[in-house]
Amino acid sequence: MKKKLTLFLSMGACVVLLNSCGVMFGGSKYQAQIVAKDHANAEIYVDGQKLGNGEATGLFPRNRPLNVELKQEGCPPQTQTFNNTFRTGNFVLSLISWGLVGVAVDLGTGASYKPDHVNNPNIKRLSDKNYVFTVDYSGCKQ
Repeated sequence: MKKKLTLFLSMGACVVLLNSCGVMFGGSKYQAQIVAKDHANAEIYVDGQKLGNGEATGLFPRNRPLNVELKQEGCPPQTQTFNNTFRTGNFVLSLISWGLVGVAVDLGTGASYKPDHVNNPNIKRLSDKNYVFTVDYSGCKQ
């Protein structure tokens, strides 16, 4: 009985200690809706993979910029990169509450980053896990 209790408490401690603020309150990925502004027929590609036409939704890692390419027949392709930024608030909370282990988990999983919605007006933050990216396809006059 004592071994089972020790095992249960050890597993519970690992679950608590190997999380951090960034992982708990944002995760290592975010949900994004990508909208081709005024071009409902434009094909939307992210990192070379087609996601849809005009509007697409996907789950993307926080620790990499989002590279979106629009293509439409009769128009030149257009690429836009949406950069990410450091989540300073979560970093400080992880450091205070979980120490270096929390910081390491956040950095290792990519939970320390978010799309840079403050400096880019084409990114709209709906919540910590949901964003809308609007791509202006001004190179296409159709």
